[in-house]
Amino acid sequence: MENGVKVLLDPDELPTKYYNILPDLPVALPPPINPATKEPIGPEALAPIFPKEIIRQEVSRNPFEPIPFELREAYLRLGRPTPLYRARRLEKALNTPARIYYKREDLSPVGSHKPNTAIAQAYFAMKEGVERLTTETGAGQWGSALAYATNYFGLNSTVFMVRVSYDQKPYRKYMMRLFGADVHPSPSDRTSYGRKLLAEDGDNPGSLGIAISEALEAAVTGTNTKYSLGSVLNHVLMHQTIIGLETLKQFERIDETPDIMVGCVGGGSNFAGFTFPAIGQRLKGKLDTRFVAVEAESIPSLTKGQYEYDFGDTAEMTPLLKMYTLGHTFVPPRIHAGGLRYHGAAPTVSLLLNAGIVEARAFDQLSTFEAGKLFAETEGLIAAPETCHAIKGAIELALEAKRANEERVIAFNFSGHGLLDLQGYADFLDGRLPDT
Repeated sequence: MENGVKVLLDPDELPTKYYNILPDLPVALPPPINPATKEPIGPEALAPIFPKEIIRQEVSRNPFEPIPFELREAYLRLGRPTPLYRARRLEKALNTPARIYYKREDLSPVGSHKPNTAIAQAYFAMKEGVERLTTETGAGQWGSALAYATNYFGLNSTVFMVRVSYDQKPYRKYMMRLFGADVHPSPSDRTSYGRKLLAEDGDNPGSLGIAISEALEAAVTGTNTKYSLGSVLNHVLMHQTIIGLETLKQFERIDETPDIMVGCVGGGSNFAGFTFPAIGQRLKGKLDTRFVAVEAESIPSLTKGQYEYDFGDTAEMTPLLKMYTLGHTFVPPRIHAGGLRYHGAAPTVSLLLNAGIVEARAFDQLSTFEAGKLFAETEGLIAAPETCHAIKGAIELALEAKRANEERVIAFNFSGHGLLDLQGYADFLDGRLPDT
């Protein structure tokens, strides 16, 4: 550990396998079901949507899945392995006995953790001869990641960006276009479902559920086109475990064990990627770490949602998934944390929350930006609005340790930078930012 601040891994320590949590879950994951028959569906039902290898990974029961050499090379170009930092200046500001660490996932070319699965999905699609991937995006981090990945492997991409974020965060769409993507505000006039919604409400702010519906429609009606998802499903979360695998190795390097691991949750990809390898160790009795998922108070799927079967999208095109949900017709408020504006949560994360392995907390928008400002002042990094929720969670846990006068090791995933989210910070600094 350099000067007690940064923990690095060598390039040859890049993980060669993804961790698959499905075999280690405390109970079997409830299967997706057909909304018409209410019967479980098999992987063949996903064939019109996803590449074959992605479907195989989605239902795999292998504890690990190999990362091909060409894909590992792409990860090195993305800046992996990423560093783990000690937040000493933040600790001092809080006057806490807790030791706080954060994993830097903001160092990728698009500034977030999202390329970890985007580059994998684009690679496997390319290997099967797919020419175009469609997707949705909220704040734009996922759309930027897929645009980067499809450009890297010579594919085309179409991105439906939630309309409110399309307007709030203009530079994300330009980043996607620089990588060759077609980007449309959602609801859009490019799909029948989008046109229907615009006819009903021309000022519809959109939601991730709506954008998913449009991306799915574009995939099934397109030529040699498949759909790519940035969160929620098992294969996506499995690709992200490259984060947590590196993190465990870094903590071993400095002979530390995290008492608490924290991540923000929209669909669940960065939280799962950061925590699932450690959760697997806890489920095997090898760790006693707590896992805290932090969400937006105004989209409280984990803290106030129901654990039940629901559609993953608004137009009811997906199978039904068992998850914590606010209902697929829920239209979230126009908060700046666009990546958290989803009505549900990943089925695996939901199962672990229901089983008591994961804890959930929710914070309002204003307090998370206040946490982000403190982090910028102490650690010198400007966090994405989504990431500010994880920072707020870590700060609250560190203050709890202070009140209890207990040393605790708290680690959180710094899932993305906020350099393209400065309008949100401008609203905050000028006193225009609402609580929700």
